[in-house]
Amino acid sequence: MNAPDEATGETAVSAAAAGTNQTGAPAMVDIKSVRKSFGPLEVLKGIDLQVRAGEVTVVIGPSGSGKSTLLRTINHLEKVDQGRISVDGSFVGYRRSGDKLYELPEREILGQRTRIGFVFQNFNLFPHLTVLENIVEAPVHALKRPREDAVAAARRLLDRVGLADKADAYPKQLSGGQQQRVAIARALALEPKLLLFDEPTSALDPELVGEVLDVIKDLAHRGTTMIVVTHEIGFAREVADTVVFMDDGRIVEQGAPGDVLERPAHERTRAFLAKVL
Repeated sequence: MNAPDEATGETAVSAAAAGTNQTGAPAMVDIKSVRKSFGPLEVLKGIDLQVRAGEVTVVIGPSGSGKSTLLRTINHLEKVDQGRISVDGSFVGYRRSGDKLYELPEREILGQRTRIGFVFQNFNLFPHLTVLENIVEAPVHALKRPREDAVAAARRLLDRVGLADKADAYPKQLSGGQQQRVAIARALALEPKLLLFDEPTSALDPELVGEVLDVIKDLAHRGTTMIVVTHEIGFAREVADTVVFMDDGRIVEQGAPGDVLERPAHERTRAFLAKVL
């Protein structure tokens, strides 16, 4: 665990320079040596991952492998025990002082999260607000945008996800697929640098999965930087620039979809794919 700094009383972790990917260009997302435990259970065991701007990284693996926890550390919903994460050149959840990082106040962390959109598997819409109000809420209150501008942008986003006629509906009046498309529009309303998807279709009936995946595919074609945790292997094969296979808190294998999904190098990857394909 991290020790408090004697001078400030703040919890500090060692800092390293922001990473670069294998091409030498700065990574949009740079995850270095990240570890996370819940009590005696170590869930992330030294994760290293980089994602370039405009790329789609799809994370697959068995339940309990640490996929969702990894996503939650990227926007500081979970604090890392060791390592560091940066998005677009800025450390997430921390400020740098010398060679140490100190956790930011909650207000500043919330500000960072407006630049990292998160779409949950269970939608998390406000049931007492209309579809339009669900999308407008954060731009108006978190970003202080004029309400008229936020409403106009929200209507454009609803049209983009095929729900222009549902602006005045309440979440309970929508199907699961429609609710998830509203959740995606809500995340996009903040114009994030990065979108995180945590099993976005796992709570949906099978016939509704396609409509949500189509929206995510459209985002990929538009060059949106995304990290998607999913069990939809066909989606990964079609959309991903990089597929990451996690097991037991570690990245076992990563690479182009054709390599990881068609020609996996690791026996554990091959065993997993044999069960799900």
